[in-house]
Amino acid sequence: MIDAVRGNDPGERSRALETLFAAYWKPTYKYVRLKWNRPAEDAQDLTQGFFAELLERDLLGKYQPAKSRLRTYLRVCLDSFVMNEDKARRRQKRGGQVLHVALDFAAAEGELDGMAIDAAQIPSPESLEEFFEKEWVRTLFMLAVEDLRKRCEARDRETTFRLFEEYDLDGEPDVSYEKLAQQYGMSATEVTNALAWARREFRSIALGRLREICGSDEEFQREARAVFGRNAR
Repeated sequence: MIDAVRGNDPGERSRALETLFAAYWKPTYKYVRLKWNRPAEDAQDLTQGFFAELLERDLLGKYQPAKSRLRTYLRVCLDSFVMNEDKARRRQKRGGQVLHVALDFAAAEGELDGMAIDAAQIPSPESLEEFFEKEWVRTLFMLAVEDLRKRCEARDRETTFRLFEEYDLDGEPDVSYEKLAQQYGMSATEVTNALAWARREFRSIALGRLREICGSDEEFQREARAVFGRNAR
């Protein structure tokens, strides 16, 4: 993705930027809301302004994978951007040839409300940095789940996705393979095989998205181990 952003192919550059924004805009928005204690409207402006600045100042072109993870680099750039905006005490209107991506701020705000997090109760800046990273992983998984849903639909495996939703995502304590088999008119073995397939596909999709948003193969290996454990590949 980084190579595509730095390249000369407009189509590849646009696709790479959309991939980047999809992975990072929600963690960015929520981080600004909590660390910088901004109301929703201001946080929306800052989020959009930050990604515009990434393009205007070619900050991705300045990223050096050997020195830090991409998500760490972006978070540091974000803190610097918010501080500079505070100093300027103004909002800039941005447009022109900037790539426009629809950002569902209402959904992000709803997720924040559901977390019931009080920024004043967060003990340290390090806790907010950890929050940013957890939100990044959460967004990665949400995108992978949506990709899996589309893949299941394309392959006429909607039931497989519903099994995956009910057993692996919904978190109901009394769900079991036997109950799902009875509910969907399947054998327990069929449920087992369907869930095994869905988990493999989900893992493959998530790793594929992760590889796209890492700055180097070395970073990808580090991030994959951080997200999936020592046996990630």
